[in-house]
Amino acid sequence: MSDPLIRRLREQIAERDRAILDAVNARLKLAAELKRHKEQHGVDFVDPEQEKRLLHALEQTNAGPLSGEGLRELWKEILALTKREVH
Repeated sequence: MSDPLIRRLREQIAERDRAILDAVNARLKLAAELKRHKEQHGVDFVDPEQEKRLLHALEQTNAGPLSGEGLRELWKEILALTKREVH
């Protein structure tokens, strides 16, 4: 594409995509560490109340343009992915 604005915006989106990937991988590493620790201490890995607190806190800090519904869908997927990846 020869349009400089399109090229620049695509480059910025690609940078954010890489940052998201890095953040998800870092989150998975931390979740795996948490799972190991909880297993060693006989604590269930999945904590539905903590998930509710997390979602509530994220909803409170979300300035948009991501909608509340979009935020809930995104985190539902991130939490499901985390559970699959660390099990």
